[in-house]
Amino acid sequence: MTQYYGYGYGGRGIHLRHIIGALVILFGIVSYFSHESVNPTTGERQHVAMTADDEISLGLQSAPQMVARMGGEVPASDARARQVQNVGQRVVSRSEARKSPYQYQFHLLSDEQTINAFALPGGQIFITLGLYEKLADEAELAGVLGHETGHVVERHVAQQIEQSRLGQSIVLGTGIAASGNRNGLATWALADLADQMVQLKFSRKDESQADEKGLEFMTEAGYDPRAMIDVMMILKEASASGGEPEFLQTHPDPGNRIEAIENWMREHPFLAEQLSRGEALAK
Repeated sequence: MTQYYGYGYGGRGIHLRHIIGALVILFGIVSYFSHESVNPTTGERQHVAMTADDEISLGLQSAPQMVARMGGEVPASDARARQVQNVGQRVVSRSEARKSPYQYQFHLLSDEQTINAFALPGGQIFITLGLYEKLADEAELAGVLGHETGHVVERHVAQQIEQSRLGQSIVLGTGIAASGNRNGLATWALADLADQMVQLKFSRKDESQADEKGLEFMTEAGYDPRAMIDVMMILKEASASGGEPEFLQTHPDPGNRIEAIENWMREHPFLAEQLSRGEALAK
């Protein structure tokens, strides 16, 4: 019996959908690995196609949408918003972050229920009022904003975009190849789940890297890095009091982060008397 390859719809031969699916996956892989650039601040080679100007433009375009989703922004005339802006700019201007090509803006969001902070590419950095109100002083605020600045400097969002495109190509290609199978949908779902797990793993790694950058930046700006341990304790207590703060859904466990912070301080000795907790935060 003759077996036809390439355009069959039954049997066990190679079907057109298999070829198309493989080509989609191959195109995604080649596209991902062929785009490589040097981080303008760290010198690290990264699989990122966007330029710094692209990141800045994307961040500026996305910022109004993020503000709207989080209930608006605390007015710039508010003492709390001014403190966020001042501490954030001090962290940038007095640290290695100033050498990056980005336009940093620090936003205090009006959302009192959500405990979170995040960054968009290009320097748009946000902290919710829910997290701000739990912080005691400028050093703790500097630790949070320094961490988010680390995401920007390390181009984590740009990397995630490229990784997401690769993942989508793999999921789409797998779905096309499996579309004629009775178990095709299940195969596609498993591929999508695997992609999500990969993204989560990279996200956790990025968060730890941002922690290190945040410690470097806040220390260079004159803030006591031990304040970051207090931030971790605040998050840990918020989690224990019921519900998981949104901050902890993407960030590593506070207990593990405290240990990592203590290790970093042992490896980077500093003169405590030259560092400050800054002023108490406006409430």
